[in-house]
Amino acid sequence: HMPVVCSDGGQFATVDHPDAGDTIKLTKDEQGQHHWIPMSWVTHVDEHVHVDRPGEQAMQQWSSEEPAGAEAAAMRSS
Repeated sequence: HMPVVCSDGGQFATVDHPDAGDTIKLTKDEQGQHHWIPMSWVTHVDEHVHVDRPGEQAMQQWSSEEPAGAEAAAMRSS
């Protein structure tokens, strides 16, 4: 699990794992909900995953629905 840092420098999420295709599954939030972000947001990775947008914008734009094919890909990797 790696912290996800937004362009304004704050941590807004934590990576659960890379998912099918080009998405990253984030750990559950305070309401017990997973979210997904596209890999295209990632600018670089060091001890954190850095994304190209401020945290508030990222949280407005992340997906709360599992991407198509993610469940099947997870089952194949098990």
